[in-house]
Amino acid sequence: MSSGIKLLIGAALAGGAIGYLAYAGAANSWQYYLSVDEAANDTSRLIGEHVRLSGRVAAGSLKIGSDRRDATFELQGEQHSILATCRCLVPDNLADNIEVVVEGTLQSSGIDGNKVITRCASKYQAKATSTAQLGPPSKRG
Repeated sequence: MSSGIKLLIGAALAGGAIGYLAYAGAANSWQYYLSVDEAANDTSRLIGEHVRLSGRVAAGSLKIGSDRRDATFELQGEQHSILATCRCLVPDNLADNIEVVVEGTLQSSGIDGNKVITRCASKYQAKATSTAQLGPPSKRG
């Protein structure tokens, strides 16, 4: 076998391996996060997996450590809730009844989080302005 064919076969194998690794790495990050209900319905497959769960901090369940480096709370979905135990620097605006994304490993007892991201959708929504409030343009004459 000539050295050109050997080189071509080696390049094809290396390209295939790199392509597979890129696909496998990207497959885990295609979905940014799961809802609490999606995770609760698929726990048998997700136990032990690194996940991002989106939900609402259940009212009255939030307990934050004095140094703000840990927190526990019920992460609530529409139908299910999951206990979130987070060992990380907690955002200043973490509070009851707000939307959060918790990143961590799903366990049978809940999610062992290493990152909490607060979602403040209302902060970024455009303020509605009624045309009735604005009125017709004034005529100058």
